[in-house]
Amino acid sequence: MAKIVFKHPESLKENIFHYCPGCGHSIVHRLVAEVIDEMGIRGITIGVPPAGCAVLAYNYFDVDMIEALHGRGPAMATAIKRCLPDRLVFSYQGDGDLAAIGIAESFHAANRGENISVIFINNAVYGMTGGQMAPTTMLNQKATTCPGGRKEALDGYPVKVSEIFSQLDGTTYLERCSVSSPAGVNKTKKAIRKAFQCQMDGLGFSLVEVLSLCPTNWKMTSVDSCKWIDEVLSKTFPPGVFKDKTAPASRSAEAKP
Repeated sequence: MAKIVFKHPESLKENIFHYCPGCGHSIVHRLVAEVIDEMGIRGITIGVPPAGCAVLAYNYFDVDMIEALHGRGPAMATAIKRCLPDRLVFSYQGDGDLAAIGIAESFHAANRGENISVIFINNAVYGMTGGQMAPTTMLNQKATTCPGGRKEALDGYPVKVSEIFSQLDGTTYLERCSVSSPAGVNKTKKAIRKAFQCQMDGLGFSLVEVLSLCPTNWKMTSVDSCKWIDEVLSKTFPPGVFKDKTAPASRSAEAKP
């Protein structure tokens, strides 16, 4: 009898993704759904979709979903978790949603140590609205609102969410991964599972930052987008564990690229 090594996750609906070809959202959606299935928590999971490319995430995840206003995902997730502490509550957010309009909600939920998990998609650009400069856009990276590239004197510096949040006492687990390679995909899945387990164990705020592809706005092929993440984006946003209170002291919170 043939052994099944891969199947459609039960926590994903049989809908066709609306995402652009090569977009990393579809990969991360599958990973989140696989983790939910493997942990056996589908019946107690509640997701909070963002404004942005993943605004229609409720069409894809076959779990309870509650839409939040732009940037207010962590606030919505906080309310849900406080009212229903036995649920697994995750907020799924892009870099504009989390690091721009929602930076206050994100920062203070992390600082309070809210027992929620955040999946943070970093593609260094505003995806849905046409490729404008985002808080995570790198220096000299071109975008529709900075066609000559981001300049520190005019636009400031890219916001490094994992590094900043690692300084907050309320955070428990912070890891930056990527989905630009099979190894990166596997590591991202493990990070998502660990973040969810931290919440199930009542340990406080966890966040997984994912360096994700945006071929349409980067004006690259999918293959070149993967290379760009590995060779360029990851230099500004190095993957690694930035904080892990569950680890022994010897494996401390500094990033390990």
